[in-house]
Amino acid sequence: MPDDNYLVRSPLLDPEQRILGYKLAWQKKEDFTGAAGLARLVSGGALPGTVFLQGNPLVLPASARQAMAAQNTVWVLEHEALSEADYPALAALREEGFGLALRGVDPGFVQANEALLRLMTHLEVHGDVLRLTEVSHHVTQHHPAVSVLAGQSAHWADFEACAARGIPVFFEALCRSPRTMSASGALNSQATLILQLMQLVQENADVPQLEKLLKSDAVLSYKLFRYINSASFGIKVEIQSLRHAVAMVGYSPLFRWLSLRLAMASTVSFSPALVQAAMVRGRLLELLGQGLLSRKESDDLFVVGMFSLLGPMLGVPVSKVLNQIALPDAIVQALLGREGKYGPFMLLAEACEHEDGCAADLADALFLTAVRVNNAHLSALAWAQSTKF
Repeated sequence: MPDDNYLVRSPLLDPEQRILGYKLAWQKKEDFTGAAGLARLVSGGALPGTVFLQGNPLVLPASARQAMAAQNTVWVLEHEALSEADYPALAALREEGFGLALRGVDPGFVQANEALLRLMTHLEVHGDVLRLTEVSHHVTQHHPAVSVLAGQSAHWADFEACAARGIPVFFEALCRSPRTMSASGALNSQATLILQLMQLVQENADVPQLEKLLKSDAVLSYKLFRYINSASFGIKVEIQSLRHAVAMVGYSPLFRWLSLRLAMASTVSFSPALVQAAMVRGRLLELLGQGLLSRKESDDLFVVGMFSLLGPMLGVPVSKVLNQIALPDAIVQALLGREGKYGPFMLLAEACEHEDGCAADLADALFLTAVRVNNAHLSALAWAQSTKF
């Protein structure tokens, strides 16, 4: 691997837009290699659900495979690179607990390669819905234990066509695909309330002011106390009032939680995948800023990441959201034009979301190494997958 290559992810969405896992690959790859680097990266740490690793596991030594979480790992194989001589090694990988996926298959291939299909756990199909439907029908009839996945959906319409047939989709373009805006172009009442609370927190308003506004939404109050009383905070006494909560955790965690809730206050159809993508961006930016910027600036980077997808999540332009809360100029510049102090970090996070991104150049400009960016990226994915709020 390259220690100078950059990780790129494609989220796997189920028909309800929940993220089931991620396909991980190297951004600039001249051939289908890099399995050793991916194996090292995902060994020994928390994984964001199931990971689909695009590489050839047959080149890995046994010691590298043993360090991996086999039950959460699926190797994505190019069927053109396989022969019958590889079947025993593939069977051994299955015995070790790994999943195996063939990418780019079509109806003719699946009908002519029954022996190979018996070794697979997944098939990744590229192309139109007709091809997907044909492959899915054959697999249902002859290999019911194999899951059919749609590869690299580029638009929401593609996703919806697959979702209607119950087929999960690798949606690499999730964060870049335009989404339907609200007909009114207005924020809903909960989003407006959350922004008002965030503005008070920004101003370090007195707790009674926050309490009064928060009490106008009993559901939001309940969710806040449930979140603060969760194990992630490590507080041994139960928090029963907002005054007590602020005294125990401070305004910064409250602002962070409100930004998470804002992402869920959808005006259009709610998308758990977009919320999780925003969380990944926020956490990745925060981790990249640590050691380069102050603690306050790293916190600001989290907000930049979370707010960067508010447009498609809430169904309104992000400028309309920014009109209702006074954020620091550096945050606004990053959100509206990818400019200012935080703009380069935002561009780097976006570059890690697609295969033709220029993460290497953007990281170099920030004096960040590929190892630092890749570790932060994987950590952000695991954090977003595990965070409940």
